Amino acid sequence: MSGLRIPLDGPDGSGTPRATNLLAPNPSPMTLEGTNTWVIGEPDATAVLVVDPGPDDEEHLRRVAGHLAGRRVEAILLTHGHDDHSGGARRFAGMTGAPVRALDPRHVLGEEGLADGDVVTAGQVELRVIGTPGHSFDSLCFWLPSDAALLTGDTILGRGTTVIAPDGDLADYLRSLDRLRASAEMVAAEALLPGHGPVLPDPIKALEGYIAHRRERLDQIQRARREGARTPREIVEVVYADVPEELWPAAEMSVRAQLAYLESL
Repeated sequence: MSGLRIPLDGPDGSGTPRATNLLAPNPSPMTLEGTNTWVIGEPDATAVLVVDPGPDDEEHLRRVAGHLAGRRVEAILLTHGHDDHSGGARRFAGMTGAPVRALDPRHVLGEEGLADGDVVTAGQVELRVIGTPGHSFDSLCFWLPSDAALLTGDTILGRGTTVIAPDGDLADYLRSLDRLRASAEMVAAEALLPGHGPVLPDPIKALEGYIAHRRERLDQIQRARREGARTPREIVEVVYADVPEELWPAAEMSVRAQLAYLESL
């Protein structure tokens, strides 16, 4: 790989030689700076792939379309169906004539969805689909071998940790992290391109950090329960005391997922 493009002022415009991030204008405590929309293709290609067009924000979608400079969108791919990633997919498909491919059939526009092991191409560039359920039931990652980069959606964020959403599952998520960790080492991955936040140039370190963090949180929750915390809210107040209260509802979602996991052991 010829080196990462990581500007000092944030995720917008960052990426690798064949992947460029166009940041959606939807910043929040949950989305960090906003949703990362990834345009994938050779620098001189006539066809590209677009991963996660983001929310249904016409200005952002027109900016993405303008960035294409006449290149054809071979397909619009979704890492998962949450609205901050998929909400603009239908409108962007109408703007570009491209199909929308996703694991969840409810988000597919066209004849093909996506599944673990699929390979999607645009010119000389290919993305390999990796099933990574956990954050949501339909979460996918995409391996970009020509840049040794992995697009991670919300499975791995550029900063902070991932919430296990109501349609996710912690046991699945832990298995997905283990799979990504083993795969990243096997293929010598050089970058993680997340759905929110900056590019991560050390995939092994990031994945090991995520795995360790999940195990630590499980230990903290078990300790909080032994010390008298009973409800998810009470556990959040103990375990997530250092987290801003505006994030406590999201933390409570994760606590519920962790309690379900512990009860299944």
